[in-house]
Amino acid sequence: MNFEQKLKALPKEELWQEYCGFLDLSLEEYMLIQRRLLQEQMSLWAQSGLGKRLLKGKVPATVEEFRQTLPLTDYSDYADVLLEKRIDLLPEEPVVWMQTTWEGGKHPVKLAPYTRGMIDTARANVLAIMMLSTGSHRGDFHVTPGDHALFGLAPLPYVTGLFPLLLDGEFRMQFFPPVEEAHTMSFGQRNKKGFEMGLKRGLDFFFGLSSVVGYITESFSAGKKGGVKVGSYSMPMLGRLAKASYRSKRDGVAMKPGDVFKLKSFVCAGTDTRSYKPMLEKAWGIRPMEVAAGTEPSILGTETWNKNGLVLFPDACFYEFIPEQEMLRTLEDSRYQPHTCLMDELIVNQNYELVITSFKGGAFARYRVGDMYRCVSMGGDGDEVRLPRLEFIDRIPTVIDIAGFTRITEQSIAEVIGLSGLPVTDWVAKKEYKENGRPYLHLYLELADPAKQCVAASRQLLVAHLSAYFTYYDADYQDLKKLLGIDPLEITLLRTGTFAEYRAHTGKTLSRMNPSAYDLAALVGCQAQPYPGEGGVH
Repeated sequence: MNFEQKLKALPKEELWQEYCGFLDLSLEEYMLIQRRLLQEQMSLWAQSGLGKRLLKGKVPATVEEFRQTLPLTDYSDYADVLLEKRIDLLPEEPVVWMQTTWEGGKHPVKLAPYTRGMIDTARANVLAIMMLSTGSHRGDFHVTPGDHALFGLAPLPYVTGLFPLLLDGEFRMQFFPPVEEAHTMSFGQRNKKGFEMGLKRGLDFFFGLSSVVGYITESFSAGKKGGVKVGSYSMPMLGRLAKASYRSKRDGVAMKPGDVFKLKSFVCAGTDTRSYKPMLEKAWGIRPMEVAAGTEPSILGTETWNKNGLVLFPDACFYEFIPEQEMLRTLEDSRYQPHTCLMDELIVNQNYELVITSFKGGAFARYRVGDMYRCVSMGGDGDEVRLPRLEFIDRIPTVIDIAGFTRITEQSIAEVIGLSGLPVTDWVAKKEYKENGRPYLHLYLELADPAKQCVAASRQLLVAHLSAYFTYYDADYQDLKKLLGIDPLEITLLRTGTFAEYRAHTGKTLSRMNPSAYDLAALVGCQAQPYPGEGGVH
């Protein structure tokens, strides 16, 4: 039976146990599943051409031996095989290839193979997410064939495009606009059409990348819904819209989507979900449920009905975690092999870099995803879930990811500055947030003194100049501007000699990417006075 047939034939408790029963596991039971699935994967992966190459002919017999034998990997260890789609070297033949950004202009894309087993696992976990997102307690869910969903997802080959594919043949969901039609539309057209259909027929589900959902939300509140004739509304929607419009005019406030739509499920994913959540909850009247996913690891985890942290699916990947201090040490010494711990060894309120090994014939083993998580609980938070809960923090410090679209690195910034021809003598970059929670790239630049005479009068000119080169160098940066209306670059000019004075006072060199707030404040404080016309940092 498919999921829709099970909804009709099986008791809710039985359906809950099949898809959401992992939440009833003890941590010991969870780890048994992890170890069993890793043993199965090891036998496949170690015999593949890719596995033989990375293991250098060794065949580990246990989980412990596997972790001791295989060094941690990154995408460069797989690039020649995966980018050329060398199926003959993989553990199992993939049925679909996913794509994501690798490193801006230098390495435009990464490809990741998904096997049939990986797709089946992802399907079951997506259905679990659907169920959990509609409930308020254990065993509670409200999904109905034909539910309406606003389409806020990127199409295949991006991992979010898996969502409608996984539901196909399992559960009838009406996407607004329909998936086939949405893929032929521009972002703006899709946004307008989706709201138009939602205003006609109502919305039940909203899934999307948090930054995209934020843009769609702000577009609604700004009145960019598109014209819909009164006769095309359903009566319930016409009544809601009339009441919301009256209150908006009476109180002199913008209409919010939550005034019109009554979602039963609101699911968000993406790098900056944490910063978008407060605005989205206020606008829709329902707190988004966060999920964790990625191109290489697939669909990793979900919050529960309490929406107080992510629980990772035990059958998606084998998880290892690099403690933050160990991760920072690898940034100083690339040859250092950091210690990792497992799920049952996490410490509350500590930060970790995620390491995954694919299950079900996947390609990646002991792979550094580049994502940072914080352990917020080891379970037992009053909702009967005894598993660790995690909070996604951001990418590792050497990568600045803006709204889930970019992968800005030190090398890409250096390339852009070089292309621009500007006389930049030193710089640092930090990901920061505006008051509304929107992330941006903040460059602190020191220019050769003669150049400051012409640039200091117009920081906007400098921003426009570098922004143009970022757009030229990085297609994803261009998408931020084109699709979301975000120009994520801000610049602060520092007096000539500021970096030298910092090094003299502190005896150390500042990290180029995401220096600590303490170190950044010390750098800015090394200016005897702000450059004329700059007014300080802002």
